[in-house]
Amino acid sequence: MIKVQSSKFKVQNLFGALAICFGVLLSPFSAFCDSLFFEDEPVQDGVRVFEMSKTFADIYEKLDSVKWGGKSINVAIEGLENLNKNAHIAATDERVVLVWGDSIIGNFPRPSDKDWNGFGEITTALVLKLREQDPVLHAASESETYKLVVDALMRGVDERGRYVFSRAAEIAEDGRILTSVGLNGVRDERGNFRVHSVFKGSPADVANVRAGDMISQINGVSVAEMSDDELEAVMDGFNSGTVKIKLVTPSGNRDAVLRRATIVLADADVVHRFSQTANILEFIIHNVSEGAVSIVNEALGKYDNLDGIVLDLRVATGDDERAAAKLAGLFIGQNPVMRIAQNAYEDVEIIPGSNAITNAPVVVLMSDMTRGTAEAIAAAFYENMRGVLVGTPTAGVARIATKIDLDNGGALELMNKSIKTGSGRLIDSRGVFPIVCLSNIRSSSQSDAFFLNVINETFNAQDFNKNTSVSADDIRRGCPRITSGSDEDALSAAVAAKVLTDKKIYNKLIVE
Repeated sequence: MIKVQSSKFKVQNLFGALAICFGVLLSPFSAFCDSLFFEDEPVQDGVRVFEMSKTFADIYEKLDSVKWGGKSINVAIEGLENLNKNAHIAATDERVVLVWGDSIIGNFPRPSDKDWNGFGEITTALVLKLREQDPVLHAASESETYKLVVDALMRGVDERGRYVFSRAAEIAEDGRILTSVGLNGVRDERGNFRVHSVFKGSPADVANVRAGDMISQINGVSVAEMSDDELEAVMDGFNSGTVKIKLVTPSGNRDAVLRRATIVLADADVVHRFSQTANILEFIIHNVSEGAVSIVNEALGKYDNLDGIVLDLRVATGDDERAAAKLAGLFIGQNPVMRIAQNAYEDVEIIPGSNAITNAPVVVLMSDMTRGTAEAIAAAFYENMRGVLVGTPTAGVARIATKIDLDNGGALELMNKSIKTGSGRLIDSRGVFPIVCLSNIRSSSQSDAFFLNVINETFNAQDFNKNTSVSADDIRRGCPRITSGSDEDALSAAVAAKVLTDKKIYNKLIVE
């Protein structure tokens, strides 16, 4: 139990006997108790209080080592309010007070600066009090409680901050996914699992599992008798494991033994479109990474005499500023790609270290799924008059994370670095806007307007990037996302081809 029990008055005080530690109740405090908890009661309400306190202490100490917008530890502690709308926490220079509804249920003296153990124990004590009031939090396991609390703390520091388990952090960093056999499919009317597609190079692919095959048994159990959760647990997961399946195929029944394994996904795809009228190279970027840079660099060296390049950033994201600089540098050379702002007073300019390797015309495709450093790349093409922006506005989610490893094997991701364009315009929260808005070219009520615009060579081009007096929300309403994916793909391909093969149009849109 917490050493000092709360009183029976409406205004409850977890430190009803603070004289034990401080001498006089509610007097000013300059120090903190050695511990809020008894050594012989390490578990309270299913929570290992000393281990949890130690983890919180580690979090606060490591957060203090990075810049997080000038916010203090008080902000992090007050973030516990995110756990329940009835909770209200006030952390001042002297006290930390927890209010539930109209009642004070926790009233703590604030530890001295950098007393991380003190802050860690106060946080654990607050969590215990919240568990008493919140049935959902009370029912959560220790690991679930821990994750909920850390996520709440991180959102207090940064609305996009999060707690990342070490395994998830590893996957996020190297772009891998783990799967049992590397296939997709659905149950048929009898409950069996019908394979729809197989990942190339996966265990299922190596075992010659093909689309159309049916899996009738897994590890000796009929698939029809397995629940959806049981099927998912066998087919997917972060742990390796052997999966023995019975296949029903067009050529007969057979057994296969698979093992959950790592499948590597490429961060960029390359499509070469060559015809009598055009020689166009298309890059579809999924993640702005060193791997994507290598793929693009290799392809640019392989194909020459290009009429144009399509850089498709419609689903691209990234938080590696070095990789973003290298990728943009292949096209714009040694010009500023972005600025990283860690606070209101300091910007770090990011400039590629080498010259451009192509001068072919470029169309940059973008959408509301273009995020992070991919937004900075789009802006760099615009500011250096190196490519025509086509699509719909980017997400305006342009921050770079600071990743903080914790002693428990997990990690924190603090989105504390805002991205600006190379000239210093803020991208985060605003975004980057296309010169050619695809949703303005054709709508359901103007099915033929696209062809008219191509003939008139106008595309309804407008530039809102320089005019910051127009709100981003108004621009997005005027250039909304395209609801049909096939429409967006068709328009993107047609506009890109027209722009890249007509120098008059390209040059006009570059200076629009």
